[in-house]
Amino acid sequence: MNDIAGRISQVIKEAGVTKSVFAKRINVSQPFVSQLTSGVSAPSDRTILDICREFNVSEKWLRTGEGEMFVPVTRDEEIEIFIGNMLRDEDNRFKKRLISALARLSEKEWEVLEEKIKWLASGEDEDEKKEG
Repeated sequence: MNDIAGRISQVIKEAGVTKSVFAKRINVSQPFVSQLTSGVSAPSDRTILDICREFNVSEKWLRTGEGEMFVPVTRDEEIEIFIGNMLRDEDNRFKKRLISALARLSEKEWEVLEEKIKWLASGEDEDEKKEG
């Protein structure tokens, strides 16, 4: 897919969203997104800018296919994007409950959570740890 319709389809796929969610995030209708991805309609400059803003896509890549698909972001920007997307998407009930629970943790609970995550990331089995 070398055309803009194909690149828009790729953005939707990479974002892991439905066309309906994609449409809502860029303030267009789902049928219009279908027209964009099939090549029936061409995106306006505003639609292109909205896609780039909402999905952190490189405008040059979206328009021409040149360069990287996504604009590099810092860790803080990545968190900001995640939280913003989560708050806009009504289907993210679990994510909202999880973030709410994390927000209520005490410093001691954060330390315990950090140790548990380090243990999970190490791949050690608790039984192996007890035997060792």
